[in-house]
Amino acid sequence: MQPLKKGTTNNIKEIYIMTKAEIINEIAKGTGVERIKVQSVVEGFMESVKNSLANGENVYLRGFGSFTVKTRAKKTARNISKNTTIVIPAHNVPAFKPAKTFIAKVSKEENL
Repeated sequence: MQPLKKGTTNNIKEIYIMTKAEIINEIAKGTGVERIKVQSVVEGFMESVKNSLANGENVYLRGFGSFTVKTRAKKTARNISKNTTIVIPAHNVPAFKPAKTFIAKVSKEENL
């Protein structure tokens, strides 16, 4: 995992990020399946989730979480540099809600 420093000069916190390639390598090592096969499965999974959400279908993975589509309402915003008001139309955004077991595992490991 690659460290990513985030925070102010007084309070620097290291945050670790994991790339898709690192996830693929970890799964390949853990399962003994060839890396190229794992890559095609991971990419197929991501494509399937994107297609389902694009079609308005939610994706539920028991014990992991839910990928859903949320609708953002139309709103008025300000363009400060031009001092104008703009209207942002209603639009859909993807969202993820982790399962209770997912939250419990993250909370538990975070406290170590």
